[in-house]
Amino acid sequence: MSQGPHGRVVIISASVGAGHDGAAEQLAARLTAAGITVDRHDLLDLLPAGLGRVVSGGYHRLLTYAPWTYQKIYAATERSGGSGPMSRAVMRSAEGRVLRAVPSDTRAVVSTYPGAGQILGALRRRGRLAAPVVTYLTDFSVHPLWVASGVDHHLAAHAIPAGQAEALGAARVVVSGPVVGHRFTPAGPAQRQAARSRFGLPPAAPLALLVAGSWGVGPVSQVAAEIRDSGAAVPVVVCGHNQALADRLRAAGIEHAYGWVDDMPGLMHASDVLVQNAGGLTSLEAFATGLPVASYRCIPGHGQTNAAALHEAGVATWIRDPEDLKTVLADLLEGPLGLRQRETALALFPSGPDSGPAAEIIRVCGQELPASDRADGPMPPPARLPRLSRRRTAARRLAVTATMAGAVWAGAVGTGIAATHQGTVVMRTIHHTLDSDDGVSSPPPSPSPEGSR
Repeated sequence: MSQGPHGRVVIISASVGAGHDGAAEQLAARLTAAGITVDRHDLLDLLPAGLGRVVSGGYHRLLTYAPWTYQKIYAATERSGGSGPMSRAVMRSAEGRVLRAVPSDTRAVVSTYPGAGQILGALRRRGRLAAPVVTYLTDFSVHPLWVASGVDHHLAAHAIPAGQAEALGAARVVVSGPVVGHRFTPAGPAQRQAARSRFGLPPAAPLALLVAGSWGVGPVSQVAAEIRDSGAAVPVVVCGHNQALADRLRAAGIEHAYGWVDDMPGLMHASDVLVQNAGGLTSLEAFATGLPVASYRCIPGHGQTNAAALHEAGVATWIRDPEDLKTVLADLLEGPLGLRQRETALALFPSGPDSGPAAEIIRVCGQELPASDRADGPMPPPARLPRLSRRRTAARRLAVTATMAGAVWAGAVGTGIAATHQGTVVMRTIHHTLDSDDGVSSPPPSPSPEGSR
């Protein structure tokens, strides 16, 4: 494939949830519009032996059935500053495929997923990757796995994640603002009423849009009932690909419950406040739409650290006590808190063609890094690696599969692959879940973190 008039950029994301892919999609659209050829890859497809789907499925089950275990893994990898030897072995096993996905004419490689950044940083550091590497931080809180030695540039949506990345040793951190779809803009009264009519929503009642990511995880039913019972707003729930959850909500009397929604800009235009539990891409889209945002009963790990960072930035309010739900929602809907939050959130988005994450990536494409900033040794263009024999391929698959017995990829925010001991605990939990009568394992005796079922 020939490159565009301004070169080629490779973007590597991961289809773990929708946030990392969503950021990659928007960056690709803007770069393509600027005349750059963009190649996009899913890291899960680049992992050997079909490992990507295994770890994605394991992570999904972990958040659904054993969120307290995910919290332990997240905290452990945060304390240790990254992943353990098993996870590093898995990521190293993907280096050859990642390298082959980067053509020799590539001007920059962009990661929107921490695992990809770790692999690209290692290749760059060892002189196997010639193109500079850019990590786009999709979250407001920065787990240590987001920062990899060898990555040349880090782009952050706000000064708070930028400061966290710098504290972790990130190179060349730039506050570039978030990137969301062009249709996420504030709506006027006529547009709001048209959107409500289109979705069959009440024309005058205050509406609280409740989201739980593309997988619909967390205590969604509980939160929907609490919003309804508070009397502050009518809950409008988006369950993502979890259609069974939407069906259960409607059966329980939550009238406005949806599965996957293609027109999220329209649904946000119809709503008055967003209630979220993970702090991902949907929160950024709400900021661009002018919706005030509340974080409530957040999922463990990245959900809670994102809530804390968003609260500190003044762009979303973290409701920690259920007793405060009604009061805070009322303040966001009609009080000064909502007005302040809207103004602060809208200011996140830069204006003009020379600003924003895509503009920063274009600048990277047009510059040559000083020799003193490159990895030691020569950096030849990535070569096509020889194909392994069937016997060696089978042996590698066996080794990687064995590695998975002691490591699980915790991917939505990049807690990476857990260390051996913690990964073994997770795998035992998942096996117990699959063997249980009701499909849901029992929590451990210790209290589960806020937001778990």
